[in-house]
Amino acid sequence: MRTSSHTRQPVAAAFPVQAGSVPAERSSVWDVDAAILLVEDDAGDALLVEEMLADGELDSALTWCKTLTEALTFLSGHRTPVCVLLDLHLPDVHGLSAVNRILETTPDAAIVVLTGLAEAEAGLDAVATGAQDYLVKGRIDPQALSRAVRYALQRKHVERAATALRSTQLMAQENARLERGLLPVPLLNDDSFEAVARYEPGRAHGLLSGDFYDVVQRADGTVHAVIGDVSGHGAAEAALGVCLRVAWRTAVLCGTDQLEQLALLEEMLVAERSDPHVFATVTSLLFPPGGDHVRVVRAGHPGLLLRHGTDIDWVEPEGGIALGLLPGHGQWVSTEHALAPGAGLVLFTDGLFEGRTGPDTRLGEEGLLAMARDRASLPARPFIDALVAGATEGAAPYGGLADDVAVLHLAWRRTPHEQ
Repeated sequence: MRTSSHTRQPVAAAFPVQAGSVPAERSSVWDVDAAILLVEDDAGDALLVEEMLADGELDSALTWCKTLTEALTFLSGHRTPVCVLLDLHLPDVHGLSAVNRILETTPDAAIVVLTGLAEAEAGLDAVATGAQDYLVKGRIDPQALSRAVRYALQRKHVERAATALRSTQLMAQENARLERGLLPVPLLNDDSFEAVARYEPGRAHGLLSGDFYDVVQRADGTVHAVIGDVSGHGAAEAALGVCLRVAWRTAVLCGTDQLEQLALLEEMLVAERSDPHVFATVTSLLFPPGGDHVRVVRAGHPGLLLRHGTDIDWVEPEGGIALGLLPGHGQWVSTEHALAPGAGLVLFTDGLFEGRTGPDTRLGEEGLLAMARDRASLPARPFIDALVAGATEGAAPYGGLADDVAVLHLAWRRTPHEQ
């Protein structure tokens, strides 16, 4: 490998802003800090290219390699954008294989192929393979070479941006599919029971994770509800959350006992998880007809808020270990709590109160309770929206909410004689 002794500034410095043009803070699309790599075994051609670059508009560092092997070694250690001027006839490779091998090892490299006078077709084939442009030796001048390098770098930049956009769009579509599974429409027989839900993805690219919930009313009027949180973040955890939610709904509709539901979810989690360290916290509720009490089963999940008028309390029903930590050894219990007419329960995942409110502080359970009491007069929907907004605003100066947030507000609607 030979590095040109001619020291030059980065490509960006070759395009100064002219008087009356776009201000400096609005940089030109051609302001690209990049290196130029010439892969050419003919010393005469290499010298000609170097002289043209010196005479042209570009003033960038040039590195000359005589073989593709040398070029790949250079590219493997190069981190800034690079434009490769590539001859297709090298001692260790011939034809379009050189283009393919560079793209395989350095997909972000911009490539301008150098062809002979009778090889224009090869140049077009190279562009079809993935090169950004081609130039015919013997017909190159300094301006054409400079323009080809700049265009190749910009085309590669646009290509990367388009790929990133497609990836984001696909991610959004996948999130939408997962969201439909994670965030179902409550299955209620009539309007005697109110279930209000809110889901807010964490800050990590708006990706869904393993938070899930569901509400199902059986034919006898009993309302079952669940909220859960699969440990970790990403598509695998979100898919597992969907799996657990669907399994829970199926178990409820089949008449499975409340404690047996958790045993079934744990069995499903152990069978479907991709890592043995993945676990899930869950709270399951059962509201019998009549509305005077609720049965709660907790598996490692946070407590809940009990609302009665403008009074709000933090409730910690007896709990057991999270699903999947000690498979087959969960000691969950069903705890009964009385409900006054019109009382509501608010369930949530820990993302609601674990956001930072300072360099070394978090909102915490006490902070969430205080925030809830300040908003106690709000109806169900505005209430949970206000909780999420308050937690989000508090964490905003410190990076926002890192974890997903799921919130459920559940209550029997008051009959006319109770109002």
